[in-house]
Amino acid sequence: MGQYFGFGPGQGQGPPGPPPGGSPGSGAGAQQGPPPGPPPSTPPLQSFGQQEDIGVFAVDPGAFYGCLYRYTYVRLENGRRFWFWPTFIGRRSVAGYRWRPRQYRWVYMGIDTNQIRSFQCR
Repeated sequence: MGQYFGFGPGQGQGPPGPPPGGSPGSGAGAQQGPPPGPPPSTPPLQSFGQQEDIGVFAVDPGAFYGCLYRYTYVRLENGRRFWFWPTFIGRRSVAGYRWRPRQYRWVYMGIDTNQIRSFQCR
């Protein structure tokens, strides 16, 4: 399994837990909650000739700024792929909501950017 949250105890650099008042339209913190519905039904296609290990963006936490609060398809180094809704960007990680299709819901999580092979947002 890949590492999630690249933070150890006492480092003081962890992302916050799920934001309070995270339901859409609830005023303060409304944009920080999960998206209003499920992600797109089909993952984005990779560009013709694009190799699997070359992402659309460089896998740097700062590259996720353009994907904040947007449906983002993430490919991990271990081969797992999933829809993600980023809400927090740290120095070496991103946090937000991962879509769990079998549970048909969003689950809050963090990902160490060293574990990310590529990502694309819509």
